[in-house]
Amino acid sequence: MKALAAILTLALAALAAALWAYRDIPAATLEARYAGPGSKFINIDGARIHFRDEGSGPAIVLVHADFASLIDWDPWAEALRDRYRVVRFDLAGHGLTGPDPSGDYSEARTLALLGKLVDALGLRQFTLGGTAFGARLAIHYAATHPERVQRLILLDPGPVHEAQPEQAGEVPKAAWLLQYILPRALVVRVLESGFGDPARLTDAQVDRWHDLWMREGQREATLRRLAQQRPDDLEGALRAIHAPVLLLWGEADAGVAGGQPREFLGLLPEAADTRLIVYPGVGRLALEEAGAETGRDVRAWLDAGAKSAGGTITRPSPRP
Repeated sequence: MKALAAILTLALAALAAALWAYRDIPAATLEARYAGPGSKFINIDGARIHFRDEGSGPAIVLVHADFASLIDWDPWAEALRDRYRVVRFDLAGHGLTGPDPSGDYSEARTLALLGKLVDALGLRQFTLGGTAFGARLAIHYAATHPERVQRLILLDPGPVHEAQPEQAGEVPKAAWLLQYILPRALVVRVLESGFGDPARLTDAQVDRWHDLWMREGQREATLRRLAQQRPDDLEGALRAIHAPVLLLWGEADAGVAGGQPREFLGLLPEAADTRLIVYPGVGRLALEEAGAETGRDVRAWLDAGAKSAGGTITRPSPRP
C-alpha cells in the first residue's frame, strides 16, 4: 500500500507539473507581446476582434488560415501598404481575438463576422484574399457579395471537396486533452508538415504559433470550432465567382499532384480572368514558407489591374 501510495503521489505530481507547464497564457501577456503599433480591437456582434488597417489606396482584406493569425500576413502587408489599404484580422478563436463568447464557430457565423467587420470599417468594394481555410471563406463571401469583391486571391485553398458528411465535425476524444497539454514539439510537427523544406521554418514562427494557441480559452475554442465544421458547397461557390482570380499554390502541397489547382481553374468559368502561379519546393503553408515571394506576385498582379493573359506561371524555388 505504501508503494502504491508513492506511485500515485508521483503520478499526481507529474500531472500537476504538466498542467502548470501548459497552463493558459493570459490575453494581456500576449497582447503586450504580439500586438504591433497598428493593432486595434473592435467589438463585432459580441466578439472582440483584433485587426490591423494599414496604408491607403484600394483596399485588400486578408483572411488567414486555420490555427494561424494575422501576423502571418506581415510579408504581404510589407509588399502592399505603400500603395494599398491592407486590412487583416484574427478570426474568432485565433491570434489575439480569442474565443467567441457566443460559442458559435460555424462557417455561417464566421462569414457573418467578416461581413460585419468590413461594414464597420466602411469598406464597400475591395480585393479579398485568403489562404487555406481563409481562402474557402473568401470564396463563399465573394460568391454571395459579387458587388463588393473586385478581385479574389486564393493561396493554397485546399481541396474542393473536403470531409465526407459522416466525417465532418469528428474530433477524436484524445484530442480534447490538448486543452490541458500542448507540447511545443507538436506545433513543430504541424508546421513542418506544411513546409516543402522544413529547414525554412524558424524558431520565431514556432514560438508565435505555440504562444497564440496557448492564449486563455483558445484551445477549447479551437476544438469546438473543429467539432462544428460541416461540408460546404465550394464547387457551387466557385462557379458563381465573376471577379478576376489569382490562384497561388505551393507545388510540394500534395494537392498539386492530385490536380487540385486545375480543378479550381475548371470551376471558375465565369471569372473575368484567372492566373495560376506555382512555387516549386513550397508546401501547403506557402504564406509561412514563401511569404515574400508570394507577396511580390500579388503586388505585381494588383498593379497590373488584375488583368493578364491568364495561364500558369511556375516561379523558381524560394532561396533557403
